[in-house]
Amino acid sequence: MLERLHRLVLRLRHSAIAFPLALVVAALMLTISEIGYHQAISQLTTLVTRGQTRLELSHLVRRLSDAESGQRGYLLTGQPDYLPPYRDASVSALASLAKLRGFYDKMSDASGGAQLVLLDSDVRTRLSEMDEVMALCESGRSDTARALVTSGIGRDVMARIRAQTEALLDAQNTLVNRGLAYVFDTLLLNRVGVTTMTAVSLLVLGMYLRQRRQSDNERRDQQRLVREERDRLEVQVAYRTAELTQLARHLETAREDERARLARDLHDELGALLTAAKLDLARMRPKLLQAAPELLPRMVHLAEALNSGIALKRRIIEDLRPSSLSTLGLGPALEILVKEFAERLGVQIDAQIDAVALTPSSELTVFRLVQESLNNIAKHARAKHITLVVRPIAGVGAAVADAAVVDALGAAPEHVEVRIQDDGAGFDTGKVGVARHGLVGMRYRVQAEGGVLTVSSQPGQGTAVHASLPAAVASAETESAQPPCAQTPSAHVASANAN
Repeated sequence: MLERLHRLVLRLRHSAIAFPLALVVAALMLTISEIGYHQAISQLTTLVTRGQTRLELSHLVRRLSDAESGQRGYLLTGQPDYLPPYRDASVSALASLAKLRGFYDKMSDASGGAQLVLLDSDVRTRLSEMDEVMALCESGRSDTARALVTSGIGRDVMARIRAQTEALLDAQNTLVNRGLAYVFDTLLLNRVGVTTMTAVSLLVLGMYLRQRRQSDNERRDQQRLVREERDRLEVQVAYRTAELTQLARHLETAREDERARLARDLHDELGALLTAAKLDLARMRPKLLQAAPELLPRMVHLAEALNSGIALKRRIIEDLRPSSLSTLGLGPALEILVKEFAERLGVQIDAQIDAVALTPSSELTVFRLVQESLNNIAKHARAKHITLVVRPIAGVGAAVADAAVVDALGAAPEHVEVRIQDDGAGFDTGKVGVARHGLVGMRYRVQAEGGVLTVSSQPGQGTAVHASLPAAVASAETESAQPPCAQTPSAHVASANAN
């Protein structure tokens, strides 16, 4: 039985009609309770009226008895002291009859009302008889009055009055008992209803608390699973990021090594070939002047071509691997780069390049950053004026530092600020195509060195590139002693278009 009840409760709990059914049951119990309450109030009001009716019936009989006592006392003694009680009892009896008529009209008791009419007639008959006796006595006809009293007419009327009163009292007692039984039944029904609703409420509350506990447990389990999945994804993302970072560093190292190898090959082999050709031309020139002077213009042109080839070779080598960076340092290398760029494009460049302490890989990153930024300006910006600033930042509170860079770095002992700003066309940084990796390459190359790069630009208002890299520590001296080609620049992809 308990198992079947448990299955029924589970079925109702998961059913779609459980909540509407609970509402219907609650509404039904509330309606029954209200109906019972109003019926009980009505029945209690009727019971109060019936109680008052019984009291008035008893009062009526008592007043008639008081009137008879006053009548007999006056007849026997003739003293007028018996007259006021007699008159008061007569008036009070008539008043009781009026109250009884009101009570029966209020109760809408037709049967009792009919009996009350008979009682009213007998009471008035009895009062009229007693008034007649009192009138005879007051007129001096005491013998006639006594004869009328001893005739038994009043006794018979009084017997009918008592019988009618007893009948009315019995009827009222029966109705009172019936009303009390109804009130007790109503109270019992309300008690049963309240007990049932309390039990149902406790059951529903227990089911709700149990379901809520299950929901809380499920939610906690889901949150735990989400946290575990998030942690797993974070670990996987960190692992993949580390892999991609190592791959990017390896690719950049291979790229720089390949550039260094090409630079060496161009310097050694192509340089040797061009130098040998120029020396052979110099040895041939005196003989050709004597044997074939008409070939002199061709020789001059060939010498100029060899000089142009040597200059082109030197420029290609410098683009592949700036020798000035490894031989002269970052400051002179940047000055040479800025001077060549200004002469080639005919723009004004204001350069403030201070002495900074950076690791060789960070120096190469700064050089490539400036080189890439200048190339982007030449290709897209159409700028007339460029500002280059390279200087140290003594802590994050320095006024020279860019606010975004300072916010990103946090507390740090010393950093190097690099800022390239132009007055060119600018661009919308939020609409940079995903296939253009110049800005992304510069950003990740700076981040690989532990720095931060920000680019701010608006169409028609130029572009500003800010970078901040950590200054070199004492252990960097050992790294700087290595050959330039053996140093490993930590970067991603640098030589790409910024747009």
